[in-house]
Amino acid sequence: MIGVELAKLLRSRRTWVTVAVIDALPALVAVLLATTEIGPRPGSGPAFLSAVLSDGTLYPLAAIAMVLPLFLPAAVAVTAGDAIAGEAQQGTLRYLLVRPVGRTRLLVAKLIAVMGFVLLALLVVAGTAYLLGALLLGHGEVQTTTTFSGSSLSSTQLALRTGLALLYALLSMLGVASVALFLSTMVRSPLAAAMGTLALLIGSSLLLTLDAADVLRPYLLTRYWLSFVDLFRDPILWHDVVRGVLLQAGYVVVFLLAAWANFVTKDITD
Repeated sequence: MIGVELAKLLRSRRTWVTVAVIDALPALVAVLLATTEIGPRPGSGPAFLSAVLSDGTLYPLAAIAMVLPLFLPAAVAVTAGDAIAGEAQQGTLRYLLVRPVGRTRLLVAKLIAVMGFVLLALLVVAGTAYLLGALLLGHGEVQTTTTFSGSSLSSTQLALRTGLALLYALLSMLGVASVALFLSTMVRSPLAAAMGTLALLIGSSLLLTLDAADVLRPYLLTRYWLSFVDLFRDPILWHDVVRGVLLQAGYVVVFLLAAWANFVTKDITD
Protein backbone atom coordinates (compact mmCIF):
# COMPACT_ATOMS: atom_id res chain seq x y z
CA MET A 1 0.00 0.00 0.00
CA ILE A 2 2.83 2.38 0.83
CA GLY A 3 4.50 1.62 -2.50
CA VAL A 4 1.26 2.30 -4.33
CA GLU A 5 0.82 5.69 -2.67
CA LEU A 6 4.44 6.68 -3.31
CA ALA A 7 4.12 5.63 -6.95
CA LYS A 8 0.95 7.71 -7.30
CA LEU A 9 2.84 10.66 -5.80
CA LEU A 10 5.74 10.38 -8.24
CA ARG A 11 3.49 9.86 -11.27
CA SER A 12 1.28 12.82 -10.43
CA ARG A 13 1.83 15.89 -12.59
CA ARG A 14 0.55 18.03 -9.70
CA THR A 15 3.46 16.83 -7.53
CA TRP A 16 6.11 18.02 -9.95
CA VAL A 17 4.33 21.26 -10.81
CA THR A 18 4.02 22.07 -7.09
CA VAL A 19 7.68 21.26 -6.43
CA ALA A 20 8.68 23.43 -9.41
CA VAL A 21 6.62 26.35 -8.09
CA ILE A 22 8.19 26.00 -4.63
CA ASP A 23 11.66 25.88 -6.20
CA ALA A 24 11.04 28.89 -8.42
CA LEU A 25 11.38 31.54 -5.70
CA PRO A 26 14.87 30.54 -4.47
CA ALA A 27 16.00 30.13 -8.08
CA LEU A 28 14.77 33.61 -8.99
CA VAL A 29 16.39 35.14 -5.91
CA ALA A 30 19.71 33.47 -6.77
CA VAL A 31 19.64 34.94 -10.27
CA LEU A 32 18.77 38.40 -8.93
CA LEU A 33 21.55 38.26 -6.34
CA ALA A 34 24.07 37.12 -8.93
CA THR A 35 23.14 39.80 -11.49
CA THR A 36 22.76 42.74 -9.11
CA GLU A 37 25.23 41.66 -6.39
CA ILE A 38 22.94 43.44 -3.94
CA GLY A 39 22.10 41.40 -0.88
CA PRO A 40 20.21 42.27 2.30
CA ARG A 41 22.10 43.80 5.19
CA PRO A 42 23.29 41.37 7.88
CA GLY A 43 20.42 40.66 10.25
CA SER A 44 17.72 41.47 7.68
CA GLY A 45 15.95 39.31 5.15
CA PRO A 46 15.73 35.50 5.21
CA ALA A 47 18.33 33.63 7.26
CA PHE A 48 21.73 33.18 5.55
CA LEU A 49 20.78 35.39 2.60
CA SER A 50 23.09 38.24 3.58
CA ALA A 51 26.08 35.85 3.56
CA VAL A 52 25.56 34.02 0.26
CA LEU A 53 27.29 36.61 -1.94
CA SER A 54 30.56 35.75 -0.21
CA ASP A 55 29.80 32.08 0.38
CA GLY A 56 27.48 30.35 -2.06
CA THR A 57 27.62 27.08 -0.13
CA LEU A 58 25.14 28.61 2.32
CA TYR A 59 22.49 29.16 -0.34
CA PRO A 60 20.68 25.83 0.24
CA LEU A 61 20.01 26.98 3.81
CA ALA A 62 18.85 30.39 2.62
CA ALA A 63 16.54 28.66 0.13
CA ILE A 64 14.99 26.50 2.87
CA ALA A 65 14.50 29.59 5.03
CA MET A 66 12.67 31.23 2.10
CA VAL A 67 10.20 28.43 1.41
CA LEU A 68 9.63 27.21 4.97
CA PRO A 69 7.40 30.02 6.32
CA LEU A 70 4.77 29.97 3.53
CA PHE A 71 5.24 28.09 0.25
CA LEU A 72 6.19 24.66 1.59
CA PRO A 73 3.60 24.47 4.42
CA ALA A 74 0.87 25.64 2.02
CA ALA A 75 1.79 22.85 -0.38
CA VAL A 76 1.86 20.33 2.48
CA ALA A 77 -1.56 21.50 3.67
CA VAL A 78 -3.04 20.98 0.20
CA THR A 79 -1.36 17.59 -0.30
CA ALA A 80 -2.25 16.18 3.12
CA GLY A 81 -5.73 17.72 3.02
CA ASP A 82 -6.39 15.78 -0.17
CA ALA A 83 -5.15 12.46 1.27
CA ILE A 84 -8.45 11.13 2.66
CA ALA A 85 -10.96 13.83 1.75
CA GLY A 86 -9.91 13.65 -1.89
CA GLU A 87 -10.65 9.93 -2.01
CA ALA A 88 -14.00 10.52 -0.30
CA GLN A 89 -14.94 13.31 -2.70
CA GLN A 90 -14.11 11.18 -5.74
CA GLY A 91 -16.02 8.22 -4.31
CA THR A 92 -12.96 5.96 -4.28
CA LEU A 93 -12.46 5.74 -0.51
CA ARG A 94 -15.10 3.04 -0.04
CA TYR A 95 -13.57 0.92 -2.80
CA LEU A 96 -10.11 1.28 -1.25
CA LEU A 97 -11.46 -0.01 2.04
CA VAL A 98 -13.27 -2.92 0.38
CA ARG A 99 -9.85 -4.37 -0.39
CA PRO A 100 -8.02 -6.25 2.40
CA VAL A 101 -6.42 -3.00 3.54
CA GLY A 102 -6.97 -1.87 7.11
CA ARG A 103 -7.85 1.74 7.78
CA THR A 104 -4.78 2.20 9.95
CA ARG A 105 -2.55 0.92 7.16
CA LEU A 106 -4.21 3.23 4.65
CA LEU A 107 -3.76 6.22 6.94
CA VAL A 108 -0.09 5.39 7.49
CA ALA A 109 0.44 4.97 3.75
CA LYS A 110 -1.15 8.37 3.08
CA LEU A 111 1.03 10.03 5.74
CA ILE A 112 4.21 8.46 4.36
CA ALA A 113 3.28 9.63 0.86
CA VAL A 114 2.77 13.18 2.12
CA MET A 115 6.15 13.13 3.88
CA GLY A 116 7.66 11.71 0.71
CA PHE A 117 6.38 14.83 -1.04
CA VAL A 118 7.96 17.05 1.65
CA LEU A 119 11.30 15.24 1.38
CA LEU A 120 11.21 15.47 -2.41
CA ALA A 121 10.49 19.21 -2.27
CA LEU A 122 13.25 19.87 0.28
CA LEU A 123 15.82 17.88 -1.68
CA VAL A 124 14.92 19.61 -4.94
CA VAL A 125 15.08 23.06 -3.32
CA ALA A 126 18.37 22.30 -1.54
CA GLY A 127 19.91 20.65 -4.62
CA THR A 128 18.92 23.44 -6.97
CA ALA A 129 20.14 26.04 -4.48
CA TYR A 130 23.48 24.27 -4.10
CA LEU A 131 24.02 24.25 -7.87
CA LEU A 132 22.99 27.89 -8.23
CA GLY A 133 25.08 28.88 -5.23
CA ALA A 134 28.14 27.16 -6.70
CA LEU A 135 27.62 28.52 -10.21
CA LEU A 136 26.29 32.03 -9.63
CA LEU A 137 27.16 33.18 -6.12
CA GLY A 138 30.33 33.67 -4.11
CA HIS A 139 32.61 30.98 -2.79
CA GLY A 140 33.97 30.85 0.74
CA GLU A 141 37.48 29.84 1.61
CA VAL A 142 38.47 26.40 0.44
CA GLN A 143 36.75 23.71 2.51
CA THR A 144 35.51 26.21 5.12
CA THR A 145 32.30 28.12 5.76
CA THR A 146 31.81 30.84 8.34
CA THR A 147 29.15 30.37 11.05
CA PHE A 148 27.02 33.15 12.54
CA SER A 149 29.46 33.13 15.44
CA GLY A 150 32.40 33.95 13.19
CA SER A 151 34.12 30.56 13.39
CA SER A 152 34.69 28.26 10.43
CA LEU A 153 33.11 24.97 9.43
CA SER A 154 34.74 22.35 7.26
CA SER A 155 32.85 20.90 4.31
CA THR A 156 32.05 17.82 6.38
CA GLN A 157 30.72 19.87 9.28
CA LEU A 158 28.64 22.00 6.92
CA ALA A 159 27.15 18.89 5.27
CA LEU A 160 26.29 17.39 8.68
CA ARG A 161 24.61 20.53 9.96
CA THR A 162 22.78 21.01 6.67
CA GLY A 163 21.46 17.45 7.00
CA LEU A 164 20.25 18.23 10.53
CA ALA A 165 18.54 21.38 9.22
CA LEU A 166 16.74 19.33 6.55
CA LEU A 167 15.57 16.82 9.18
CA TYR A 168 14.35 19.68 11.36
CA ALA A 169 12.40 21.18 8.44
CA LEU A 170 10.98 17.73 7.67
CA LEU A 171 9.76 17.36 11.26
CA SER A 172 8.23 20.85 11.15
CA MET A 173 6.27 19.91 8.04
CA LEU A 174 5.22 16.63 9.67
CA GLY A 175 3.38 18.77 12.21
CA VAL A 176 1.53 20.54 9.39
CA ALA A 177 0.78 17.24 7.66
CA SER A 178 -0.65 15.78 10.86
CA VAL A 179 -3.08 18.67 11.26
CA ALA A 180 -4.14 18.52 7.60
CA LEU A 181 -4.51 14.74 7.68
CA PHE A 182 -6.75 15.00 10.75
CA LEU A 183 -8.96 17.56 9.01
CA SER A 184 -8.95 15.39 5.90
CA THR A 185 -10.59 12.60 7.92
CA MET A 186 -13.18 15.04 9.26
CA VAL A 187 -14.51 16.54 6.04
CA ARG A 188 -15.29 15.41 2.50
CA SER A 189 -13.76 18.43 0.79
CA PRO A 190 -9.96 18.57 0.26
CA LEU A 191 -10.26 22.34 -0.06
CA ALA A 192 -11.90 22.58 3.38
CA ALA A 193 -9.14 20.49 4.96
CA ALA A 194 -6.42 22.56 3.30
CA MET A 195 -8.07 25.88 4.18
CA GLY A 196 -8.55 24.81 7.79
CA THR A 197 -4.85 23.96 8.06
CA LEU A 198 -3.83 27.23 6.40
CA ALA A 199 -6.08 29.15 8.79
CA LEU A 200 -4.25 27.55 11.72
CA LEU A 201 -0.86 28.42 10.22
CA ILE A 202 -1.84 32.02 9.44
CA GLY A 203 -3.36 32.44 12.89
CA SER A 204 -0.21 31.06 14.50
CA SER A 205 2.00 33.44 12.49
CA LEU A 206 -0.17 36.44 13.37
CA LEU A 207 -0.27 35.60 17.09
CA LEU A 208 3.53 35.43 17.12
CA THR A 209 3.59 39.17 16.32
CA LEU A 210 1.23 40.16 19.17
CA ASP A 211 2.60 40.98 22.59
CA ALA A 212 -0.80 40.16 24.07
CA ALA A 213 -0.37 36.55 22.88
CA ASP A 214 2.99 36.14 24.60
CA VAL A 215 1.66 33.36 26.85
CA LEU A 216 0.64 31.35 23.77
CA ARG A 217 3.87 31.72 21.78
CA PRO A 218 5.67 28.62 23.08
CA TYR A 219 2.74 26.46 21.91
CA LEU A 220 2.12 27.93 18.46
CA LEU A 221 2.79 25.56 15.56
CA THR A 222 5.03 27.96 13.64
CA ARG A 223 6.96 29.25 16.68
CA TYR A 224 10.24 27.38 16.18
CA TRP A 225 10.24 26.65 12.45
CA LEU A 226 13.32 28.75 11.70
CA SER A 227 15.27 27.65 14.76
CA PHE A 228 17.45 25.47 12.52
CA VAL A 229 19.51 28.65 12.12
CA ASP A 230 20.92 27.96 15.60
CA LEU A 231 22.57 24.82 14.22
CA PHE A 232 24.97 27.16 12.45
CA ARG A 233 26.33 28.87 15.52
CA ASP A 234 29.43 27.84 17.41
CA PRO A 235 28.71 26.24 19.75
CA ILE A 236 25.30 25.09 18.53
CA LEU A 237 22.44 26.70 20.45
CA TRP A 238 20.21 23.71 21.18
CA HIS A 239 17.61 25.48 23.35
CA ASP A 240 15.10 26.50 20.65
CA VAL A 241 15.96 23.52 18.45
CA VAL A 242 15.03 21.07 21.21
CA ARG A 243 11.90 23.04 22.05
CA GLY A 244 10.93 23.01 18.39
CA VAL A 245 11.39 19.24 18.18
CA LEU A 246 9.29 18.67 21.30
CA LEU A 247 6.55 21.05 20.12
CA GLN A 248 6.29 19.45 16.70
CA ALA A 249 6.32 15.98 18.28
CA GLY A 250 3.39 17.05 20.46
CA TYR A 251 1.37 18.25 17.47
CA VAL A 252 2.22 15.09 15.53
CA VAL A 253 1.16 12.74 18.34
CA VAL A 254 -2.06 14.60 19.19
CA PHE A 255 -3.33 15.14 15.65
CA LEU A 256 -2.28 11.76 14.27
CA LEU A 257 -4.00 10.00 17.15
CA ALA A 258 -7.09 12.14 16.56
CA ALA A 259 -6.97 11.36 12.82
CA TRP A 260 -6.62 7.63 13.53
CA ALA A 261 -9.42 7.60 16.13
CA ASN A 262 -11.79 9.43 13.79
CA PHE A 263 -10.90 7.45 10.67
CA VAL A 264 -11.10 3.95 12.13
CA THR A 265 -14.55 4.65 13.60
CA LYS A 266 -15.93 6.68 10.70
CA ASP A 267 -18.88 5.33 8.75
CA ILE A 268 -17.87 5.27 5.10
CA THR A 269 -21.11 5.11 3.12
CA ASP A 270 -20.02 6.20 -0.35
